Amino acid sequence: MSIQACAELVERSDPDRFLSAMTAAPETRGALFVLYAFNLEVARAPWVTKEAMIAEMRLQWWADAIEEIYEGRDVRRHEVVSPLAALIADKGLERAAFDRLIEARRWDIYKEPHKDQAAFDQYISDTSAGLMWLAALALGANETHRGAFMDYGYATGVAALLRAIPALENAQKYPLVDGTPDGVSALANKALERLGTQKPLPKPVRAALRSGWMAKNTLKLAAQSPELVAAGGLNASEFGKKIKLLWLSVTGSY
Repeated sequence: MSIQACAELVERSDPDRFLSAMTAAPETRGALFVLYAFNLEVARAPWVTKEAMIAEMRLQWWADAIEEIYEGRDVRRHEVVSPLAALIADKGLERAAFDRLIEARRWDIYKEPHKDQAAFDQYISDTSAGLMWLAALALGANETHRGAFMDYGYATGVAALLRAIPALENAQKYPLVDGTPDGVSALANKALERLGTQKPLPKPVRAALRSGWMAKNTLKLAAQSPELVAAGGLNASEFGKKIKLLWLSVTGSY
């Protein structure tokens, strides 16, 4: 039950986050791999079955695992749960962010759209932004940094969701409250505004932000040409993505 297993899981199933984690200091990469592996397991739980009850049970399994960790009970042996328990104990990560992330993913089980923009925003905050905040805490961020990471995580989550719209709609999932061109453009601009609020952050925590290294480009493109969202035209080339990440890593930027 090792960090290596988590790293391999992330490399296979979430290669962008894997690459961003590799820009962290070697001694801190393991924390990111564990958190990203946890996120993968929770995020895919609603998608591995068409049976809502089974999907609910899979998410409840993770909710129970988190409860065991924080209540100090015997922790179930699992390639992600075991290193996650050790990481939580070592870094003192807050429980609420884990609970909210798992609960938010219950929306993915069903086909009903978000009831309003506030519900959509909460979903993005609890999933993408919540994960980014946990990653930041694991790298040494403190409470004064919370707002910056939640804003950046929100923008990153919106960008990722816009890129995923064709696949989601193919699965009969319609996450956007307003999927019209004007609505998409407004959402992208709103996310860009939150992205633009960033202030200088300590170098050790910046790798957590790099998981969203393509967010700004995605959001700008969506704001300017919202028709590209449904057409699947927001994805950059793999070469271009890696060059930009390399530049951010070398310059210490995000």
